[in-house]
Amino acid sequence: MWRRPRFLLWAAVASVGLGFLVALEVAARHYGVPGPITVQSREVIFAPQSGTVLYASMGLMMVVLTWRERFVALGAAIGIDLVFWGVRWLAGAEMMYGNGALLVTLGCAVLALTRRTGRERALLLKGVGLALLLVAGRKTGYTWLLITSKTRPTVLDQYVATADHALGNPSWVAGRIVEATGAVGFHVLEWVYIQLAVAAVAIALYQLRNVSTERRFPAHHLVRTFLVIGLLGPGIYMIFPVVGPIFAYGADGGQWALANLWPHTSPPLGTPEAMPFDGFTPRNCMPSLHTAWATAIFVHSRSGPRLLRWLGTFWLIATLGATLGFGYHYGADIIAGVVFTLTIEAGLRAQACGWDRSATWLVSYGAAVFVAYLLSYRYLPTVMADHPWLFGPLLILAMLSVIYGYVRTTRLWARKAAAVKLPQPRREAPVPERV
Repeated sequence: MWRRPRFLLWAAVASVGLGFLVALEVAARHYGVPGPITVQSREVIFAPQSGTVLYASMGLMMVVLTWRERFVALGAAIGIDLVFWGVRWLAGAEMMYGNGALLVTLGCAVLALTRRTGRERALLLKGVGLALLLVAGRKTGYTWLLITSKTRPTVLDQYVATADHALGNPSWVAGRIVEATGAVGFHVLEWVYIQLAVAAVAIALYQLRNVSTERRFPAHHLVRTFLVIGLLGPGIYMIFPVVGPIFAYGADGGQWALANLWPHTSPPLGTPEAMPFDGFTPRNCMPSLHTAWATAIFVHSRSGPRLLRWLGTFWLIATLGATLGFGYHYGADIIAGVVFTLTIEAGLRAQACGWDRSATWLVSYGAAVFVAYLLSYRYLPTVMADHPWLFGPLLILAMLSVIYGYVRTTRLWARKAAAVKLPQPRREAPVPERV
């Protein structure tokens, strides 16, 4: 049976989450497009936006199942998709897979409510909830991006581009490097950029590999960090709207771009000001959430085997190359994304390990550095551009200090946890002396 305080807590969280989804649905409808609830409901029957995400979500749900149940679930999902595929082919409709994965996930929720009881029901519902949260997070992200483009008619790219002179305009440098690598380099980075969920699911499945045997989830895992990053990041977009170099200074910006400068000509220095932009390009640069998620993948891969560590390192490096080399982000976005992630990760790890003074200091310091970044980009960009040899190293050192604090604090937590798990030496009873 559920303990009442925990049940009330989860009920409150579910109510807040449902209210948030309803609010986003209403906001999307206001702008004439379907919201996350409608889009997700349509994917039960109609072609999904991404079948890969639906199967990845089902894979996370299956960590709570036995091996036999996993094979049955996967076979059922593939079978359903083959039926849908045939019907769409005959009807001449859009071809896409993933409906089977979503239907199997929903079927497991029904199974949990009707055929499971007690702890087994709770575990299966957690697995289903984890899968649906991952899918819902992607849908809400699309709606958030729409809202940023509709509610923020002006962007702050001139401020960030000016401040980026202190870092040497890395997006312009990376853009020329990617251009020099030709089609091969472009397609590799594009695949890594688009398929970020592939690496995330690989790390998450490794972390959750023992759920089916231990019958419980670990205290902290990658999916938690991913969801919190996706929840908080768009809120920063609303405060600091930026579209990116390829739009503000490149051909993709069309008539709204200041000039077609990216990646061959650095943006000119001057007095920055907010600039109007179109009503459909997302203001999703500050911070770089792709960098944030890739950093989370890298951090969580450190506890895995060598292959996963290599995967995490490769994904982080390739994601940095793609975000800068495709002109989607400025260097200032990247370092802000790293600090943003480590602050969130520190808070979630502290929640799992137990808050102490070091956790409070680390989270507070990370948040302070992140806010300092935003304030300096907004109010000191010209000063930073005029003194790059001072502010460039300061920006990098601030990020490195957060990295150092995170590594030092988490290692301390790991040593404390290991000390608690060490078996205590047995004390033998004294042998009585013989008279």
